[in-house]
Amino acid sequence: MALKMDLATRAERGGVLDIAFHEVDSPVGRLLLAATAKGVVRVAFEREGFDDVLETLAEKISPRVLSSPRRLEPVARELDQYFDGQLREFTVPKDYSLSEGFRLAVQQHLTDIGYGHTASYKEVADLVGNPKAVRAVGTACATNPLPVVVPCHRVVRSDGTPGGYVGGLDAKQTLLTLENEMVSGCP
Repeated sequence: MALKMDLATRAERGGVLDIAFHEVDSPVGRLLLAATAKGVVRVAFEREGFDDVLETLAEKISPRVLSSPRRLEPVARELDQYFDGQLREFTVPKDYSLSEGFRLAVQQHLTDIGYGHTASYKEVADLVGNPKAVRAVGTACATNPLPVVVPCHRVVRSDGTPGGYVGGLDAKQTLLTLENEMVSGCP
């Protein structure tokens, strides 16, 4: 373990650590966190396959990927605070390198949906100025590289039902319930 930490520290100092990653436990299962020097670039659910996620990061951003829990401490701390009901908005720097175009626009507007609230896919399409792009909003949410941190779980169908979620419906419902209970003061 000390050797791994030493390698990560040396890699970072030497400027050869482009993507740091770390795994954490959460109420919605094990999560993979990854960050570049710009900020958190990926939050992944175990069901996505952590090795596959790391491979994609290596292909799309840089092959210089190394386990480095220290770089992920700020996002891990904020996730803990969020799950404990103490944090309503993530303040860690975000790296949106994995998104572009309309998807990026949608993902950047997801934080406009307040903690404990939801918006329909249609409402989000209106918010980003493209009212007919309801399906594209769904795709942008489904491909959000920063679930939980960028709250795509707050986007629901027009009838109020949850809709899909990269972490699974149970994870989405857990996140919505957590936020609802914190807002209403009824855990």
